Amino acid sequence: MASELESEVQAIDRSLLECSAEETAGKWLQATDLTREVYQHLAHYVPKIYCRGPNPAPQREDMLAQHVLLGPMEWYLCGEDPAFGFPKLEQANKPSHLCGRVFKVGEPTYSCRDCAVDPTCVLCMECFLGSIHREHRYRMTTSGGGGFCDCGDTEAWKEGPYCTKHELNISETEEEEDPLIHLTEDMIARTYNIFAIMFRYAVDILTWEKENELPPDLEVVGKSDTYYCMLFNDEVHTYEQVIYTLQKAVNCTQKEAIGFATTVDRDGRRSVRYGDFQYCEQAKSVIVRNTSRQTKPLKVQVMHSSIVAHQSFGLKLLTWLGSIIGYSDGLRRILCQVGLQEGPDGENSSLVDKLMLCDSKLWKGARSVYHQLFMSSLLMDLKYKKLFAIHFAKNYERLQSDYVTDDHDREFSIADLSVQIFTVPSLARMLITEENLMTTIIKTFMDHLKHRDVQGRFQFERYTALQAFKFRRVQSLILDLKYVLISKPTDWSDELRHKFLEGFDAFLELLKCMQGMDPITRQVGQHIEMEPEWEAAFTLQMKLTHVISMMQDWCALDEKVLIEAYKKCLAVLMQCHSGFTDGEQPITLTLCGHAVDTIRYCVSQEKVSIHLPVSRLLAGLHVLLSKSEVAYKFPELLPLSELSPPMLIEHPLRCLVLCAQVHAGMWRRNGFSLVNQIYYYHNVKCRREMFDKDIVMLQTGVSMMDPNHFLMIMLSRFELYQIFSTPDYGKRFSSENTNKDVVQQNNTLIEEMLYLIIMLVGERFSPGVGHVNATDEIKREIIHQLSIRPMAHSELVKALPEDENKETGMESVIEAVACFKKPGLTGRGLYELKPECTKDFNLYFYHFSRAEQSKAEEAQRKLKRQNREDTALPPPVLPPFCPLFASLVNILQSDVMLCIMGTILQWAVEHNGYAWSESMLQRVLHLIGMALQEEKQHLENVSEESVVTFTFTQKISKPGESPSNSPSILAMLETLQNAPYLEVHKDMIRWILKTFNAIKKIRESSSTSPVAEAEGTIMEESSKDKDKAERKRKAEIARLRREKIMAQMSEMQRHFIDENKELFQQTLELDASTSTVLDNSPMISDTPLIALGPEQTQITEQRQIVTCILCQEEQEVKVDNKAMVLAAFVQRSTVLSKNRNKFIQDPEKYNPLFMHPELSCGTHTGSCGHIMHAHCWQRYFDAVQAKEQRRQQRLRVHTSYDVENGEFLCPLCECLSNTVIPLLLPPRSISNRLDFSDQPNLVQWIKTISQQIKALQILRKEESTLSSENSESMIEPQFPEGFRPDFQPKNPYSESIKEMLTTFGTATYKVGLKVHPNEEDPRVPIMCWGSCAYTIQTIERILNDEEKPLFGHLPCRQDDCLKSLTRFAAAHWTAASFSVVQEHFCTLFASLVPNEKYGNLPSILDIDMFHLLVSLVLSFPTLQCQDFSGFSLTTGDLHIFHLVTMAHIIQILLTSCTEENGMDQENPTGEEELAVLALYKTLCHCAGSALKEIPSGWHLWRSVKAGIMPFLRCSALFFHYLNGVPAPSEIQVIGANQFEHLCSYLSLPSNLICLFQENSKIMNTLIESWCNNNEVKKYLEGGRQAISYARESNKLIDLPDDYSSLINQASNFSCPKSGGDKSRAPTLCLVCGTMLCSQSYCCQTELEGEDVGACTAHTYTCGSGVGIFLRVRECQVLFLAGKTKGCFYAPPYLDDYGETDQGLRRGNPLHLCKERFKKIQKLWQQHSITEEIGHAQEANQTLVGIDWQHL
Repeated sequence: MASELESEVQAIDRSLLECSAEETAGKWLQATDLTREVYQHLAHYVPKIYCRGPNPAPQREDMLAQHVLLGPMEWYLCGEDPAFGFPKLEQANKPSHLCGRVFKVGEPTYSCRDCAVDPTCVLCMECFLGSIHREHRYRMTTSGGGGFCDCGDTEAWKEGPYCTKHELNISETEEEEDPLIHLTEDMIARTYNIFAIMFRYAVDILTWEKENELPPDLEVVGKSDTYYCMLFNDEVHTYEQVIYTLQKAVNCTQKEAIGFATTVDRDGRRSVRYGDFQYCEQAKSVIVRNTSRQTKPLKVQVMHSSIVAHQSFGLKLLTWLGSIIGYSDGLRRILCQVGLQEGPDGENSSLVDKLMLCDSKLWKGARSVYHQLFMSSLLMDLKYKKLFAIHFAKNYERLQSDYVTDDHDREFSIADLSVQIFTVPSLARMLITEENLMTTIIKTFMDHLKHRDVQGRFQFERYTALQAFKFRRVQSLILDLKYVLISKPTDWSDELRHKFLEGFDAFLELLKCMQGMDPITRQVGQHIEMEPEWEAAFTLQMKLTHVISMMQDWCALDEKVLIEAYKKCLAVLMQCHSGFTDGEQPITLTLCGHAVDTIRYCVSQEKVSIHLPVSRLLAGLHVLLSKSEVAYKFPELLPLSELSPPMLIEHPLRCLVLCAQVHAGMWRRNGFSLVNQIYYYHNVKCRREMFDKDIVMLQTGVSMMDPNHFLMIMLSRFELYQIFSTPDYGKRFSSENTNKDVVQQNNTLIEEMLYLIIMLVGERFSPGVGHVNATDEIKREIIHQLSIRPMAHSELVKALPEDENKETGMESVIEAVACFKKPGLTGRGLYELKPECTKDFNLYFYHFSRAEQSKAEEAQRKLKRQNREDTALPPPVLPPFCPLFASLVNILQSDVMLCIMGTILQWAVEHNGYAWSESMLQRVLHLIGMALQEEKQHLENVSEESVVTFTFTQKISKPGESPSNSPSILAMLETLQNAPYLEVHKDMIRWILKTFNAIKKIRESSSTSPVAEAEGTIMEESSKDKDKAERKRKAEIARLRREKIMAQMSEMQRHFIDENKELFQQTLELDASTSTVLDNSPMISDTPLIALGPEQTQITEQRQIVTCILCQEEQEVKVDNKAMVLAAFVQRSTVLSKNRNKFIQDPEKYNPLFMHPELSCGTHTGSCGHIMHAHCWQRYFDAVQAKEQRRQQRLRVHTSYDVENGEFLCPLCECLSNTVIPLLLPPRSISNRLDFSDQPNLVQWIKTISQQIKALQILRKEESTLSSENSESMIEPQFPEGFRPDFQPKNPYSESIKEMLTTFGTATYKVGLKVHPNEEDPRVPIMCWGSCAYTIQTIERILNDEEKPLFGHLPCRQDDCLKSLTRFAAAHWTAASFSVVQEHFCTLFASLVPNEKYGNLPSILDIDMFHLLVSLVLSFPTLQCQDFSGFSLTTGDLHIFHLVTMAHIIQILLTSCTEENGMDQENPTGEEELAVLALYKTLCHCAGSALKEIPSGWHLWRSVKAGIMPFLRCSALFFHYLNGVPAPSEIQVIGANQFEHLCSYLSLPSNLICLFQENSKIMNTLIESWCNNNEVKKYLEGGRQAISYARESNKLIDLPDDYSSLINQASNFSCPKSGGDKSRAPTLCLVCGTMLCSQSYCCQTELEGEDVGACTAHTYTCGSGVGIFLRVRECQVLFLAGKTKGCFYAPPYLDDYGETDQGLRRGNPLHLCKERFKKIQKLWQQHSITEEIGHAQEANQTLVGIDWQHL
């Protein structure tokens, strides 16, 4: 069937390709009814081209559509071959000065914080780099797609609207010329015709709603019977649900289902089945049935294939139109005309309207295509942008309602274009005046919030997910309102005033519905049952905050508007208050001879609401009256006389009392909803239009009232009136029978009330209340934030309120008040407060939360103590009030206030009889201080004739009236100054008295009476002196006591040491034994230290006594003791790899005997260095395993370690481990037999070993053939003398140590080869030697890169690890099969000394010599122990080392690049140079002339020295740990002659070439045999590559300095699997630089039977399971290890404030911090990534739950 279909399709294709576009176009030019002709053409051809089978074939369809359908249109349009026509148009066209680039998802966009009119004005990267803004403060974000670059739009930028590229296109003539003048009349007509037909066709077919018939003019006869089952996207169902449903419905594989789901999500729809109607209908019913359980079912339609075909072409057409109009502005203009032309049905019938109004019915793909077209046409043509804006505004209400009911995200809705239109200032103004846009938006918004209570206020139902979803959609309207208001008008027309005020009316209606919403009543008795709904109301308030502020900003710009708005607002407030006194009885309060009428109202009993937007808006406008001085210019226009202050303050006061009562714990039973409301009320996001405005409203009211009246009303609302109006209330109150809680509550309420008074008088930093400007306000906020502690830039920004442009205004003032401290390797930069700003600190700053206040107080007192000042925190000097608020200060000297102060001080004086608190007193002292500061200010600024009416000092000096005769406030303060229970407040009282005297002095100096003043001062002075003396005496006593105690302690210590002498001796010895061997080796210093060979320096090994971390018992490390082990972690590694593409194909068959110099995958062992008994560890590990098994039944949680793989955490440091290494003594000293015979030289030794190997081979042959006995006698004489191959050495180790040798060996084998453990496998010893060699190589590389010396700089955990690892590897042969290790030795030896039995060994070029050295040295004992001829092991070591070294030199010479350096003059004829030249010539001779021409000897010697250095350094480490010979001090520091010192330590001649000369007999034959290898020949003839030495260290990739270039690179990266689709989470591998498409279904691959994401899959090829990635969109580093382990790590990119920006939320420009990147690189080189992840997962449990394998 399929093949038939194929061939049919091909036949059709051939016939289609024969169509000629030119002929068709010619036919159309002749046609009378063009529309019919074109439609017939489309009706015939479209179904033939599109939708021919179950799967779309985009390439074929596009090619045919271009040829058959679009070609004729292009010919028709141009009237000639489009290949010539379009370029002509392009030349005639003037390039646009607008950029208009539409952003892709994830592309970087830039906004200039200095010049952008609002934050939505953005530039693309190219324009940004060419603009002046890159030098300004800019913000960088990633685009969500949609939106376009605003370069060239003069209305978007205050300055620099053009980048260098678009600047060239500005025309000299200012007025807009008509773009059509570049086109001929004829062409205009043709274009108009074809555009009109095509655009209409596309709109009709896309908005067509029937599923199985076409529009009549597109129907064809003989329609095929094929249908599609079309699945549509929605935002309700998850990927998983869709995939599962599809697998059931159309029984496809999971892979196919994932493909379907991805396409549906991307394009909005996808056909999931193709066939006849019945077949498709069946799939549809299954899908609907399966998805209707949870929510609404998925949308599925069965559509006739021809409809789908026409719709596909319709989309293609829209894209085509978009590209055609790019050739010429004229064409664009025509398309706009066509689109906006009214249709036959009048209103809303143009094509553009039709598309917009069907927006929510279209699928995602269709929407984005036509939105793009609108952007490139209507929005790029300034004339039509206006017209389009009007159409948009007219339809606004319908579009928004569609959007609210639709379920697609905002960016896929046409409503999202509002941001392109409303933010253009001229368009916004035009729409306000002509279309009354403000009112429309607000009315639309109100219509969506239908639920009201009886009083007409908003009422929100329970906040379900669906509610929240709906509500979020409705909020987008507020955003639109914000866009309209964002740029403020400079000149007002009457029309604008009128329409703005009309909008303001609508806005007041909205606020009126919010005034008093969500009222609450105090729960008494039992706790509230259902937490009431509060979030919706606050969400609304938060969203409106900026709009309310902007409304006020608009009002402030025009005096007429301000006055009108004020009147309107007041009128609405009156309406809200009309029920003000209903049911509340009036009462009269009297206190201190003042009386006031008010109403009886208790916050703790009646309903109260925290939402009062109308009052708060009025407060804002009132401040503006003061700020703009309208109140003084036109008092007659303002209804100030009608204001009733008690009415104004009533509700805000209730709100503040509510907060005080909540703080006093009276509303505990109302649950968390109230706590949250109070929190947000004060929170930085809301307080500007909530808490702050309530304070202003109270200030407004009080400034128009008698302060005594206000204070009485306030006492009554705080429910404290009783306490202060009854003289002995306090005494009665505190008698024993009172409830503790009530006392506590009242105290808190008094404190809160005093705090409120402090705020009313002290908070005058808003422009309009006090004489300040906006920067003073911000400065003060910053000073108070920084007085808590130094803060990072981002913390400060969070703590300051943002305006509508996301600006806090901080940068402009921060330099004045703070200094910046740069960060180190971790942490972030901090701002510290400048010391001169502390004088502005106000302890009762109104934006402090309680916790912040106590922290700030502590910090400031500490600072004062450090500076040796007294610790009083007096109130700061305040700026004067504006005239409208000037009378506020009188609160401080009003009678009621003095009465309150006096009463509290009285309680403090007689402190036993009353219930009072220190913080109450502290607040009273603060208030007194404020009053004194105020009076001092008044006196200093007074002019000649006026009298200072503020006479606080006199009032506090007067005692009370006759009946009570209470002492004066001043007298009580003097009493309290010496009260012992008020030590803390002494300094403050002293400061008050001092200030009092200073004021008195000023007053005296203006009058004359110097006597009283002197007395006061004397009294104060004497008390001061007394005080000082007292303090001094106390300090002295304390000092003596301290000294005495210290003396006693040291005496006791001495006694203890005397009694326990032997104990101390032991600890000293122990210390000595644990430190390195170096410090206490009994050695004569001038003998050179030699690490190997017969001259090896003999060391007496120290006794090593260690403590087990689990049982705390000590034990000596001995051969026959129980085993002690180190926790270790073995992992595969590619850190040194020179070829990442190479990995083991079949681990079961792979033979790791020879390591290739590419080191493509090694096994690394690390350890944390903590020691345990083997049996303790075994018990611990069994417990961990048991615990894990128990846990699995309960719940499947990943832990940070994987027990099934043998992982555990070190019991002491929680470091991830997966095995243990046994601790051993140097193995060579155990098995070494001392011998004094003369040792053979290299040549003899090689001969002997070769003979021994031959003998072994023959023996093996014997065993295998089991031949008769007589042959044995023949072979016997062939054994070299002293060689006893039947000898089996005794194993010196205890059972427990043997077991541990096997354990660690098997672990290394299992991890290194990724196979199942098998201790018998012959590859186990190889893997152990390999791990030892590889680990030494990595450590040598790290030391080399950091330019540290070889010894003396290793952390002790690495030192212990290398020591144990080397000794383990050397001892492992005792636990392995003897003959296997022997066989390994023979094979390894044969790679250097050829042996005909071992063929097919790698060439000298393909062996890593250090791995070879380690393996040979460690397997050699198996041969040596059977040799009784007196050759020592050390001799063998030395000869092996020399042999391998020579092989390595040949390797270096063969591969060295011989570029000539012009530095031959230096020492051309040293012996090394001559020797190396001679060797090179020998080599040339052996290799044939294929070697390159002979370079200079100096150059050769230099490259040999450089190339062999890493090998020598590794060997030095290896032999140091193997034989325990300490390193000479010269290698422990970095200095000259490292090479010579290394050579002498390794017993090599410093002229290495001597080795060849001494052993030239055998070496020449060996060199010849090495060079004759085929691989070497191939290399010399240029047929293959080889590694050259010294190998470069691997580093992580180079990252660009500017982060935006990475974002740009990522935005150009498309997912490799889903055809050109932009990747959602592009992720960069920092090891190899590959960009991956992470965290998405499209790029999942199968790995070991599991689906994993792209990053996890990549780690297996690139890092053998470990990976380091940078998630570009999140600016986050990702560490992965295996499938279940991962963590996020701080990125190496910092902004100018030394902070990272994970998630790119702040958008500050980011630059690479090299130090932090080096730190990540070091983690990688040290193989600590897995350990980092382990620590991170242990510290943060949320990381464990993430499915890392899907990233």
